[in-house]
Amino acid sequence: MSIMRRIFRWLDVRIGAGEIIEKELTGYLLPPNINIWYSMGSILLFLFALQVVTGMLLLVYYVPDADKAFTSVTAIMNRVPFGWLIRLCHVIGSNMMVLILFFHMLSVLFMGSYKKPRELNWLSGFILFLLVMSLTLTGYLLPWSQLSFWATTVTTNSVGVIPFVGQYLVEFLRGGVLVGPPTLGRFFALHVAVLPAAVALMVGVHLFLLKRVGISAPPFGCAETKNTWQGESYRYEAHPGGIPFFPDYLLQDLTSIAVCMACFFALLFFDPSIFFPKDAFIPADQFRTPEHIKPEWYFLANYQTLKLFPSEIIGLAVQGVAILFLALLPFIDRGAERHPLKRPLFLLLSIGGIMVWIGLSIWGHYS
Repeated sequence: MSIMRRIFRWLDVRIGAGEIIEKELTGYLLPPNINIWYSMGSILLFLFALQVVTGMLLLVYYVPDADKAFTSVTAIMNRVPFGWLIRLCHVIGSNMMVLILFFHMLSVLFMGSYKKPRELNWLSGFILFLLVMSLTLTGYLLPWSQLSFWATTVTTNSVGVIPFVGQYLVEFLRGGVLVGPPTLGRFFALHVAVLPAAVALMVGVHLFLLKRVGISAPPFGCAETKNTWQGESYRYEAHPGGIPFFPDYLLQDLTSIAVCMACFFALLFFDPSIFFPKDAFIPADQFRTPEHIKPEWYFLANYQTLKLFPSEIIGLAVQGVAILFLALLPFIDRGAERHPLKRPLFLLLSIGGIMVWIGLSIWGHYS
C-alpha cells in the first residue's frame, strides 16, 4: 500500500475523508450543458491567490515611505534576484484579474444567472468587483512615481465635487489637503491589509451562496429557457444526470487556467512594458505636473465621462446611476426569460452599453 493511500485511509477513519470527497467533488454534479464561461470564477480565484503570493514577496523589499518607496521599487526591479519577475507578475496579474472579472460578469448577464433566487449571488459578486477596482486603485500609488502620484491626485480631486462631503472625503483619503506621505501610508494599509481581507471575506460569501443555491444551468441548447424557480420557499437547484465536478469539470477549469496563464506569460515575456508608461519610471515630484496623465485602461471610460460634461458632478452622477443600475439589476429585470436572443431589449441595451464603454475607453486613450 502506497504512503499516500495510507495517509488517506488514516484521515478517512478519523474525519470521513472519503465521504467529503464523494459529496463535494465526485458527487457534486454540474449542469450537463455547462460551458467554458463557468471557468471564469476558478480563473479569478487562481489570479487572486497569485496576487496575494506575489504581493507578500514584494513586501519583503518594498518600503512604504515617501522618501524610499520609489527607490525600493527600483531595487526590486534591478537588484533583487527575480524581483523584476515578481513585480511584473503582480502588475500583469492585477490587469488580468480585472479583465477576467469583466468576462465573468458579462457571462452572468448574458446567461441570466442573476435572476431569482440568485440576487444575493449577483450583489456579492458586484461588491467583489468594486473591491477589486479599489485594490487596483490603492496599489497604483505605491510605486510613488510621477504616474502614480499625479493619477492619484486627479482621482482624489474628482471626489471633491461631491456636494457637502466632497472636501472632507478628499482630506480623509489623502490624510491632508494634498497627496503626500500620509496618503501613501493610508493607501498602503488599504492595499495590503483592509481590502485583501474584505475580498477574501466576500469570496467566501460568494462561494457559500453559490454552493447553497446551486449552479445556474446555462440557457443555451435547451427547449425551455425560462427561469423555472417558483414559490417563496428555499430550494436547492440540483442537476441529476449532470457531470461531476471531479474529475470532469476540474480538468476544464485547469485547462482554462492554463490558457489564461499562457496569455499572461506571453505579455510578461514579449511585451512587459505595456502597463508601464514613461512616467512610471520617474520618481514623484509634486512641483512638476506631467503633460498627460491618464488612468489604467479599465478606468479610461470613467475618465472620459468626466470630461464630457461641463461639470464633474454631472459626470460622477451619471456614473453613480450606472453603477446603481447594475447593482440592482436582478430587482429591475424580473422577467422569467433567460436566453439573450429571446430578450431583445436586454440584448440591445447590453451591447449598446458595451460599445459605449469601449468607445469611451478608446476616446479617453487618444484624447
